[in-house]
Amino acid sequence: MEEDFDLPAGDEMMNEDMDLPDEGPILKVGEEKEIGKQGLKKKLLKEGEGWDTPENGDEVEVHYTGTLLDGAQFDSSRARGTPFKFTLGQGKVIKGWDEGIKTMKKGENAIFTIPPELAYGASGSSPTIPPNATLQFDVELLSWTSVKDICKDGGIFKKILAEGEKWENPKDLDEVLVKYEAQLEDGTVVAKSDGVEFTVNEGHFCPALSKAVKTMKKGEKVLLTVKPQYGFGEKGKRATGNEVAVPPNATLQITLELISWKTVSEVTDDKKVIKKILKEGEGYERPNDGAVVKLKLIGKLQDGTVFLKKGHDSEDDLFEFKTDEEQVIGGLDKAVMSMKKGEVAQLTIAPEHAFGSSELKQELAVVPPNSTVYYEVELVSFVKEKESWDMNTQEKIEAAGKKKEEGNALFKAGKYALASKRYEKAVKYIEYDSSFSDEEKKQAKALKIACNLNNAACKLKLKEYKQAEKLCTKVLEMDSRNVKALYRRAQAYIQLVDLDEAELDIKKALEIDPENREVRLEYKTLKEKMREYNKKEAKFYGNMFAKMDKLAPLDNNKSES
Repeated sequence: MEEDFDLPAGDEMMNEDMDLPDEGPILKVGEEKEIGKQGLKKKLLKEGEGWDTPENGDEVEVHYTGTLLDGAQFDSSRARGTPFKFTLGQGKVIKGWDEGIKTMKKGENAIFTIPPELAYGASGSSPTIPPNATLQFDVELLSWTSVKDICKDGGIFKKILAEGEKWENPKDLDEVLVKYEAQLEDGTVVAKSDGVEFTVNEGHFCPALSKAVKTMKKGEKVLLTVKPQYGFGEKGKRATGNEVAVPPNATLQITLELISWKTVSEVTDDKKVIKKILKEGEGYERPNDGAVVKLKLIGKLQDGTVFLKKGHDSEDDLFEFKTDEEQVIGGLDKAVMSMKKGEVAQLTIAPEHAFGSSELKQELAVVPPNSTVYYEVELVSFVKEKESWDMNTQEKIEAAGKKKEEGNALFKAGKYALASKRYEKAVKYIEYDSSFSDEEKKQAKALKIACNLNNAACKLKLKEYKQAEKLCTKVLEMDSRNVKALYRRAQAYIQLVDLDEAELDIKKALEIDPENREVRLEYKTLKEKMREYNKKEAKFYGNMFAKMDKLAPLDNNKSES
């Protein structure tokens, strides 16, 4: 045939539901299998590349030859020397094509046998295809351009013009640098920029840009088809500066390139320490608790006043500290532990994680009370504290003992939260002792008991009573007659108003050590609490019964009426 055969959709099939999967069966060359349940068959002639297959909305390019079952050829793109392009899954071609080509890889060649129900049905396509004809197509998938419905509502279609790098996409807080050009459907340019930076969740120009960049990779270039709901809607946009007006209900064509972005993250759960990466670091390792870090550092106030500058004049002037030791403000400590070697970041730290309500003199200026502070930090190097998996058994026991002593010193200084962390770290070193010798197991058990008991004391001070109770229970599982564990668990139970359990623990502790002064005093406290509780209970029930007595005559009157 000389005329261009563009495979129009069969009219009878346009509104029928298809029961066909998106992915075809796995085939070997020369093998034929059915796709779905409506008689479509595929025979593989040549394997394709990779594993990816096109999806609905993608623009595919194929070569094909179409024949009837008797071998009569009715069309061929190969004979014309021009590949055939169409949008997949949009009803632009017969349904057998839409479903079959979705199973192909780039470069694949296959023969599809398509029953009339998935082709032109009872009407055929005069003059070349008779009614109820089964067709065969020899198809080679040359390539495709991915077109994604990125909001899943038909509002923004994204066509990739140039692939990006790696796999990461920008997030809401990130600052992106893009180039873009926006046109109306008639080609009129309404806006253009060779480089504009904006925060993703704050957006720029129209809502479509924020939506689109979150799906893009660095260096990716796309063509967006933007419906009015993600453009300027019913109102359109007035002309401003160099930008042309956008009419009401206009569909836009936007060419968008994601040049780069700066990753912005919330370091703390309360979102009051924000880190913006200015330069990516090396590798994947970060400082751990107890690591020694060296930084280049500039600290500023909101008005730009520099209050601290280290490491910029010479390598000997680098700012050095040990993480998780309260040697610097909490926000800086936590942020540095999220950085990689060589990373440069900008930190915004609210007063709660900085210097609080105090006025503090720093190296170059005074930091006023309740100041949000800003740091530019470069992590020059760090030496991690040795992890337990890098230690032999004796080193683990020694490390646990060292952390216990650090915890004790912090407890005496009233730094209960930090002390608690030291005790937890100590227990982690010796938690798994299956490879320990008998003597080492004995040492590890004594350390675990001491650290869990001390940690329970921290939790009581921090009013974390449930955690204190759990730690004491762990000790009692190792030593059921440990008086300190019974005593501290009783204290936790009293605060949790579980007075019966508290009494059981105190009585058991007194059985083991009848003269223990602290336990006897706690028993007095418990009895007082029980008396108070019983008084409250009696008052509550007394009030309840009094109210019931008042209501009784009303109930009697109701029953008599």
